[in-house]
Amino acid sequence: MNRLNKVFGVLNDIHDGLITVVFIAAIIISGYGVYDVWYIYDHADDRQYMDYSPDSPVSELEKLPVTDDMVGWIYFSDAGINFPVMQGENNLTYLNKDPAGNFSLSGSIFLDSRNSPGFTDEYSMIYGHHMAYGRMFGALDKFLDRDFAFRHRNGTLLIGRNGEQRRKLTVFAVVRADADALAAFDVENPSNARDYLLSEAGIRFGVPGDHILALSTCDGENDSMRIIVACSIE
Repeated sequence: MNRLNKVFGVLNDIHDGLITVVFIAAIIISGYGVYDVWYIYDHADDRQYMDYSPDSPVSELEKLPVTDDMVGWIYFSDAGINFPVMQGENNLTYLNKDPAGNFSLSGSIFLDSRNSPGFTDEYSMIYGHHMAYGRMFGALDKFLDRDFAFRHRNGTLLIGRNGEQRRKLTVFAVVRADADALAAFDVENPSNARDYLLSEAGIRFGVPGDHILALSTCDGENDSMRIIVACSIE
């Protein structure tokens, strides 16, 4: 009987030890999960790059923590959009890479690889992930409200790594587009894109100028749809 009790005692100790290990592992995994969520949304926050904008009075461009793929900067006052614009060799390059070149699920705001980095095309398109809480291009949701879109029609595009050119952006249309609507994303056929935006706009203010910049992100309510905020580059 004593031997049996010892065996049960050992088994009980092992059981208690396993429970302790599982409990500690659960805490570590939960902690990592919280950290991972924080990390993703922290890297999707425009505030971490604001000081490095060419317009910032504290900007030190020689220390700019972004790669040489930066082609400009875009911001809309009070709309949560204030980001460097990247451009990779293809449209997958910055899908999950931050402006510093590090892996990031929130990715970067980036210009279509087919467009001129100088924004000289008739139709240029910038993409960004739709992140929760208005992070990254999740902020484009706000433009689906006509009053908000009207009050925040004006933005700024700084072209070049050092913001050599300053251009005014004026929103003229907001569109919910099907992801398969190729005309909306056809930067190589600007007339088709222009016609699509004007015909499908849910919100529209006048007509565009000669050069259009479209900001695109996934629709948070429907993965098969895209939100496009179309601006004239002036």
